[in-house]
Amino acid sequence: MKKEILDRLLTNGNIHTLKNEEEIVEAIGIKDGIIAFTGSNQDAKKKFIAKEIIDLDGKTVIPGMGDSHMHFYAYCQTLTNVNLGDCNSKKEVLEKLRNKAAVTREGEWIRGSNFDQSKWNDSADELPTRYDLDSVSIKHPIVIKRVCLHTAVANTIALEIANIDKNYIDGSGGVVEREADGTPNGILREQLTKVFDEIIPDPMKDSAVKKDIMVQQLRDMASYGITMMHTYAADIWKYIEDIEDYDALDKEGLLPLRVSVYLDVLEKLENKEPITSVQRLSPYHKTQLGGYKLFCDGSLGSRSAALYEPYSDEPDNRGILVESQESLEEKMLKASKMGIQCATHAIGDRALDIVITAIENTIISLKKEGWTDEQISAKPFRIIHAQLAPMSLVERMKKLPVILDVQPIFYNTDKNWIEDRVGKERMMYGYTWNTYRKNGLLLTGGSDAPVEHYNPIPGIHSCVVREELEECMSVYDALCIFSKNIPYATGDEAYVGTLELGKFADLAILDRDIFSIPHDDILNTKVERTMIAGKDSWIRK
Repeated sequence: MKKEILDRLLTNGNIHTLKNEEEIVEAIGIKDGIIAFTGSNQDAKKKFIAKEIIDLDGKTVIPGMGDSHMHFYAYCQTLTNVNLGDCNSKKEVLEKLRNKAAVTREGEWIRGSNFDQSKWNDSADELPTRYDLDSVSIKHPIVIKRVCLHTAVANTIALEIANIDKNYIDGSGGVVEREADGTPNGILREQLTKVFDEIIPDPMKDSAVKKDIMVQQLRDMASYGITMMHTYAADIWKYIEDIEDYDALDKEGLLPLRVSVYLDVLEKLENKEPITSVQRLSPYHKTQLGGYKLFCDGSLGSRSAALYEPYSDEPDNRGILVESQESLEEKMLKASKMGIQCATHAIGDRALDIVITAIENTIISLKKEGWTDEQISAKPFRIIHAQLAPMSLVERMKKLPVILDVQPIFYNTDKNWIEDRVGKERMMYGYTWNTYRKNGLLLTGGSDAPVEHYNPIPGIHSCVVREELEECMSVYDALCIFSKNIPYATGDEAYVGTLELGKFADLAILDRDIFSIPHDDILNTKVERTMIAGKDSWIRK
């Protein structure tokens, strides 16, 4: 019998295909970017010869992992700012900003990113104000953004440049916080943070700077076994995503993963050609437009997520609705009629209720126009975050064609203060990823970078070791959230997500078997090699 020639044959491995929890094979063959064989070493030797044989020496192989919700441009942009993410006190934040001011010409902007006042050990979970930033400099306009991106703080000169004074009218979708006499205190929430995004120079506008940073960070993502990402624009904050940037990198051989780009301006998606059948069938085609990003509320860390009842630690505040019920439904229906998938940010229970209602009403309207269940389900509605969901909302979501884009690593950060925010009772239905899964909801895992780092391993670990036993997942289920499940959100499950015959050869080789080691050792897992379409996108040296 004539043996078939493969491009690559991986042998002697502990290869978890993720087709199901039990299937493990020893060898995997790759030809023209596609998986041509899975099975035993013995069968591989009988049936194939290969241009290259890789002896895995017992190493564990899994499908390539992904990030189902991140802001790649925003992450790259934060690298041009003063990174405040590692600061454990207000004192450290101000010191970092002073150091930047010392080497910055007077009058030039200083921009800080990723601060999180809930981690500070010298203040009681309180946001800084203009006075704190004035203590850094009164000769430099300074703006810093909270890690969630939903809150900004400016010093006095920055407020003056932006014409934000006693007479400033907030408008809808955002808030300027004020002192007793009406003077802005420097804190801006939600959509009003865009005031500064529109006037502060963006180093990423320099095409050479943007390219260098993007190439560096994409390579870094590949080092974590990532072979796919769904990246979201936020034009309102000048986080601009352009599929042409990724196409250009791909032409130069500089794109090491598959990219789906979601935009938050519907007009940018109108009349755009969808991915063709030829492109979709090619393992070497890496880019596609996703859908339409919508916002409903803010974040829990900023106390701007929309809640049914007030915040436990701020009794006069129920959060901020960025979109009304009517406005959200109008936008969702318009996009859906155009065949464009909707992905909506909803963190608080009140916001989630509004989004679910909008989906329910959109489906009713589509059916009145003759749409079938199959047509509607072809592009499922994505709900982003869904952090607070009482069972009444879970029951409603179960009946809908929805996919939940969750960030399991959020729990690790938020558990230090979430009880203060929402109280013990609401905590019971917060971050309940396994409850969602057991109720038949499909979850995809992400980082919301730059909110959290894009390394998927800590997110997997978080799902496995939850303190609440009912919310603990198996390693298999947790890994599926960050691999197998993600392609379902874009209709690509027939091509990627598992290591099966005919699928694209996207995979990661690990330095340990995450399925058998103690759960705490999962955090020590390193990726040895990442492949996309059977070609190395990253190798540990």
